[in-house]
Amino acid sequence: QVQLVESGGGSVQAGGSLRLSCTGSRLTVSSYCLGWFRQAPGKEREGVARIGRYGSTSYADSVKGRFTISKDNAKNTLYLQMNSLKPEDTAIYYCAAEPGACSYDPFRERDFPYWGQGTQVTVSS
Repeated sequence: QVQLVESGGGSVQAGGSLRLSCTGSRLTVSSYCLGWFRQAPGKEREGVARIGRYGSTSYADSVKGRFTISKDNAKNTLYLQMNSLKPEDTAIYYCAAEPGACSYDPFRERDFPYWGQGTQVTVSS
């Protein structure tokens, strides 16, 4: 059974940084399109960043220049480096995996059959 497990969430003051990790089991990250999504209280889940099998990336406008998605195929791990965090970044962050090549729409949730359980990120002002 494919599993994705996120870690690295926590509480930080505005302007701070966090790095989220997502490790896959029974899933080889080099063969998947991988994404980070988030859901803030009372809001719908939204796409944050995506990385293709060969490293191409896409970002939501709200995080461009502040967040960086990357992966380490040898460690089978996906990362999200979050800098200059803002209170509006507060959310539960989920990693997700889509087999093979990335779809044209970078953040269409139904394209991602595998999801982690989420990790909480809280940014205080």
